Amino acid sequence: MAGMSEPLTVGAVVITMGNRPVELQLLLDSVAKQQGPAVQVAVVGNGAPLPPLPPGVRTAELPENLGIPGGRNAGIELFGPDGREVDVLLFLDDDGLLPHDDTAELVRAAFAADPRLGILSFRIADPDTGVTQRRHVPRLRASDPMRSSRVTTFLGGASAVRTRVFQEVGPLPAEFFYAHEETDLAWRALDAGWMIDYRSDLVLHHPTTSPARHAVYHRMVARNRVWLARRNLPWLLAPVYLGVWFALTLLRRPSGPALRAWLGGFREGWATPCGTRRPMKWRTVWRLTRLGRPPII
Repeated sequence: MAGMSEPLTVGAVVITMGNRPVELQLLLDSVAKQQGPAVQVAVVGNGAPLPPLPPGVRTAELPENLGIPGGRNAGIELFGPDGREVDVLLFLDDDGLLPHDDTAELVRAAFAADPRLGILSFRIADPDTGVTQRRHVPRLRASDPMRSSRVTTFLGGASAVRTRVFQEVGPLPAEFFYAHEETDLAWRALDAGWMIDYRSDLVLHHPTTSPARHAVYHRMVARNRVWLARRNLPWLLAPVYLGVWFALTLLRRPSGPALRAWLGGFREGWATPCGTRRPMKWRTVWRLTRLGRPPII
């Protein structure tokens, strides 16, 4: 861990399913080219064997796919309990790439300048077009991806988290497997007094994709939305939050199979254990509202 006058130490966690070895190597090359002290790297094979990796890379091969949050939690532990061997952890998708060599230095500067900054969310841009999808701007007013701001959630595969956040509020919710795990961590971090910034100058190149490419997308989005509310919201707000999302889903006119999967996930979210319930304080509800996203949407 860095002292007061030393640069913050930075690690990077990448999880892979073993099916993108070329893209993974390009990502690791872009991390190795970062200015300043070397970024320590950990790669987790999430239920898949790892390809040959550069010397010095920390590794873990999980016997089964633990999902995105479970895989990232395993990567965090490669840097000691709660990642405490470093000050900051980057979380990067294995098919992403850092196009600029000053990203790690900008991350160090941001966390050093603001002791209450807990999480940074990067701007994801398509490498060919430079376009940032609206869903990749983690706020309601998402029309201008070049505007940096304080936000209430973040993008898990293009982010940096101060490891003290994990030490204070715990890891990502492994039971979520896929979808909304970042918002669960973000709400817990905000409730503990940390802040989250979206920074347009911190860029990760990533091909434009649709989240619905995952077969489990609609079911897990619905299930985890219910779990998110059950775990984190005061009971007075939980039905409002879920009612708003139920209505928005219907207004988007999903296909018949997608709607059936979503409704099945919604029911599953009420019928299955969601982990420990720690409702946020009402002052956190007010903070979220002031930041532009009250926890009813």
